[in-house]
Amino acid sequence: MSNPQQLRYSKEHEWLSAADADGVATVGITEFAANALGDVVFAQLPAVGDTVTAGETCGELESTKSVSDLYSPVTGEVTAANQDVVDDPSLVNTAPFEGGWLFKVKITDEPADLLSAAEYDDFAG
Repeated sequence: MSNPQQLRYSKEHEWLSAADADGVATVGITEFAANALGDVVFAQLPAVGDTVTAGETCGELESTKSVSDLYSPVTGEVTAANQDVVDDPSLVNTAPFEGGWLFKVKITDEPADLLSAAEYDDFAG
């Protein structure tokens, strides 16, 4: 399993892209989390305009094995939710770092404890 070097990671197994010029970053779950979940069959994502808080739940993913909370790695306002994932939740399993992204957020606060790819690899084992 190879986690993209340009992303940062939370201990709840979410990834965060670098923010664009407007301060908007993309959030998804890692391949490790997608594999642990099994086949994702339902995604409840935060809505555009919602405020999300770092480390707090903001949605959930349901798989054939279980239901797992989705945590936001940063605090900010949701600017987009991936309708493709709502329509086809299996994208989380097949393309967790590409088409399976979950939402975009305009960051107002970013915790200092996000991990680099190497740190996340060590954490996730």
